[in-house]
Amino acid sequence: MTHDGAYDGYEQLTFTRHDNGVLLITMDRPEKYNATDEQMHGELARVWRDVSDDPQTRVAVITGAGKAFSAGGDLGMVERLAGDHERVAHMLSEMSDLVYGITNCEKPVVSAVNGVAVGAGTVVGLLADISIVAEDAKIGDGHVKLGVAAGDHAAIIWPLLAGMAKSRYYLLTGDMLTGAEAERIGLVSKAVPREQVLPEALRVAQVLAAGSQPAIRWTKRALNSWIRQAGPIFDQSAAYEMLCFMSPDVVEGYTALREKREPVFPSAQ
Repeated sequence: MTHDGAYDGYEQLTFTRHDNGVLLITMDRPEKYNATDEQMHGELARVWRDVSDDPQTRVAVITGAGKAFSAGGDLGMVERLAGDHERVAHMLSEMSDLVYGITNCEKPVVSAVNGVAVGAGTVVGLLADISIVAEDAKIGDGHVKLGVAAGDHAAIIWPLLAGMAKSRYYLLTGDMLTGAEAERIGLVSKAVPREQVLPEALRVAQVLAAGSQPAIRWTKRALNSWIRQAGPIFDQSAAYEMLCFMSPDVVEGYTALREKREPVFPSAQ
């Protein structure tokens, strides 16, 4: 763990410094499969500014503690958001900080997706500059199954990575896909056996840490102009998602999840 004070104030992210300025960030809520509540979401939104400003860090690697990468939004958080305009408005600005924060972070980010990745986990996993995933990891964006528009990152990045046909299919149906399939369609950089995910991510990070830092950082900045160019698409999708949190469908969505049954959305009756 870091003891230099650079990352004090984080409760659900832990930080370990490796050689050559590689910083390992771990989403550390294993008892909840690293599900994102308000605390975790806030920390994921602000950490990229700290990484960008940290003179000791050249490359960040992010992974999940235990078996999961991140099991999506905590149901309690979803219930607290539903119908609460103030919370929804705050979440809208935080979602923006997360997407633009990881995109604009000066340092390259490598994700080590060691297990299931949904919700905010998918955001971080796929917006990282290089994504290493377990072949058997389950990845997906289940927003529509909850009764809300696919907002936080999907509309901005999935079409750039996997093209429109696959993006429309997975985002309109909410179906999950494996890491191996994600690699096949170009959604992630590389799929490897689960036990190799973190070692491979750390290996790639060391390659980046040993390279020309301006060359690598400016290449990232130029490539990510594709994402910045699509900014209005993200802003629109995020607003639509938050608008859906004011509708009756989301109440049925989280109730069905709690009761482990298929939702019966009021809008489909």
